[in-house]
Amino acid sequence: MQLEGCHVSVNIKRRLERKLVRGGEGDDLRDEGSESAVYTVRLQVDTRGYKVLEGLFRAGQPSFIDPFIDREMLVAIQEMTYDSETGEVELVLVEDAEA
Repeated sequence: MQLEGCHVSVNIKRRLERKLVRGGEGDDLRDEGSESAVYTVRLQVDTRGYKVLEGLFRAGQPSFIDPFIDREMLVAIQEMTYDSETGEVELVLVEDAEA
């Protein structure tokens, strides 16, 4: 399924561990690598479009093409919000880094 006319934003963080030593100077900062990217997708749909997306939400793990780096990946749909008054749907997708 291809979503047309949607707005996509991405949030990618690095996992950092900071160790503070009492009485010592400074601290130790350790980089544990990047976490999974989290994508927020917003688009307008009618009721029929909502039903299709709701089915995708319940079906499992769809693939997603990152529009910024043109890479296909599996994602989990963590959250779906729909406003019937405006027709706006917001999907929160989490990259499956193990796939």
